[in-house]
Amino acid sequence: MEQTNGKLYLVPTPIGNLGDITFRAVETLKAVDIILAEDTRTSGFLLRHYDVRTPMESFHAHNEHKKVDHVLGKLRLGTQIALITDAGTPGISDPGFLLARAVLENDLEIEALPGATAFVPALIKSGFPTDRFVFEGFLPQKKGRKTRIEQLAAESRTQVIYESPHRIMKLLSELKEVMPERRVSVSRELTKKFEETKTGIPAELISYFDSKQGIKGEFVVVIAAHG
Repeated sequence: MEQTNGKLYLVPTPIGNLGDITFRAVETLKAVDIILAEDTRTSGFLLRHYDVRTPMESFHAHNEHKKVDHVLGKLRLGTQIALITDAGTPGISDPGFLLARAVLENDLEIEALPGATAFVPALIKSGFPTDRFVFEGFLPQKKGRKTRIEQLAAESRTQVIYESPHRIMKLLSELKEVMPERRVSVSRELTKKFEETKTGIPAELISYFDSKQGIKGEFVVVIAAHG
């Protein structure tokens, strides 16, 4: 009897508010044989909330190279597999790209579900043009960082950057140095209780966030286009 291959499902999960998951996503997570999770403890909270009892395996940035062949083998045996990350859409500044590429290169089936991702609400809330924009994800931490920021200064499209709370003040200082009069919109804690978005030139944003104690949450920084 011919063996039917399985399918890989890329399933977005909420970036904060647990209500921001689709019915289809929950149904998929319940229906598959295995869920690959970036952090099984973090994902376990979400899965318990929706009574999803599918077994989980870890799949994260530190083991994805080693586990790709393992996952491909399971797909060839007919296993239905879902990939989720701690928050948002797999492959968007999260593990997923390597596995998706390998699945396609091996003529196996893949399906990407629509759902939550942080940069879309931040972009829309910025008030900057959304007809043309560029997503930069996380900038290099050291080598090439200054060059990348200088390139952004000349960009004719709205730009979207992810940044951690530990480096947000550094980023704003770099933007102040390279593009001091450019409008910048900073969103944090998106979809959560203390969600906020602040817009202004870099110096104004530095003053605002410097006055806040213990800044938390991942940041999405949206920079207005040059000119």
